[in-house]
Amino acid sequence: MGMRVWDITFTVSDLQRAVEFYGNVLGLEKKYQYSSYAGFDCGGVEIGLRPGNPSGENLDMPCVDFLIPDIDRCYEEMRRHGVRLLKEPHDTPWGGRTALFTDPDGNVLQLVQIDWRRYLKACASQ
Repeated sequence: MGMRVWDITFTVSDLQRAVEFYGNVLGLEKKYQYSSYAGFDCGGVEIGLRPGNPSGENLDMPCVDFLIPDIDRCYEEMRRHGVRLLKEPHDTPWGGRTALFTDPDGNVLQLVQIDWRRYLKACASQ
C-alpha cells in the first residue's frame, strides 16, 4: 500500500491569527484560504488550519517536526516574535538538535536540526 502524508490539520480558535503565525512567523507559503480552512505548503506536505475549539497544549500528543538547517538562529528569531517556547535547543543521542514550541492555540511543534553523520551512525548501531 503506497501511502504518503497528504496533510496535517490543526484546529485553531482564530483562523486569521493562525494564518499570520504560520505564514509570517514560520514562513510557510500559503496555498489558499477560505472561511473554514487555510492550507500552507511545507515541503510538499500541507499544513492545514481549521477553525474550532482546539484542545490546547498537550506535550503527550504527537507534534509536527520542522527540519531546519540552523536551529539556534531559528529559535532566537521565534523568541523575538514572542512565540511560546517550551524547550530550548538541545542535543539528542541520535544526532538531532531539537526545540519545542507552540502555535497560538497550544498545538505543539518542534524544530529539528540533524547532524546526518551522527544520525546515520546511531541508526547503524541499532
